[in-house]
Amino acid sequence: MPKSALIAGSTGLVGSDCLQFLLASPEYASVTALVRKGSGISHPKLLEQLVDFESLGNFPGSDDVFCALGTTIKKAGSQPAFRRVDLEYPLLLAERSLTAGAKQFLLVSSVGANAKSGNFYLHTKGELEDALQRLPFVSLHIFRPSFLVGERKEKRTGEHLGMVLAEALKFTMVGALRKYRSIRAATVAQAMVKAAALGNTGVHIYEHDDILRLAEV
Repeated sequence: MPKSALIAGSTGLVGSDCLQFLLASPEYASVTALVRKGSGISHPKLLEQLVDFESLGNFPGSDDVFCALGTTIKKAGSQPAFRRVDLEYPLLLAERSLTAGAKQFLLVSSVGANAKSGNFYLHTKGELEDALQRLPFVSLHIFRPSFLVGERKEKRTGEHLGMVLAEALKFTMVGALRKYRSIRAATVAQAMVKAAALGNTGVHIYEHDDILRLAEV
């Protein structure tokens, strides 16, 4: 029986690809995208709901929730603002969607995420992962990509050069360093949709090679 999906962050690098995979998937009869403004995308399965995460109201219940929310400290302007977008908003989304009946939650996190890390970025990501694992979802899927490769709608200074370098260096990363290899955003998105379709219960954490296997790349 086709399911319903909810996605937040559908205009971002991974989220935009994830939305397209969800719309193309026969697993889903409907896809609700929580957005700050309309994207202009038209599809019979798609419902866009305008939201403000500062005062998140009710949204339709769904089976599977895909969270690709995220920013940078530079764009956010401060560590507290970054924490709000990368920890508080996703956690609020998880809590509200769980109350509305969601069974699976799928999150784009980061390689190295660890609540005990001295790095603020990785500490924040780890805090979110730990908080989500305390929620009673039937399935929790956490994806930990390293440097993401893809076309962003917004250009970030130096990012193109970073992508070139990351791609050039990735094959020097072997053994324990493989998880730090760059990966295409579309590959992460495809793996997320594949993981949801499998519906394995419990907590699952995917790093570079796990993501490639799921996406069958």
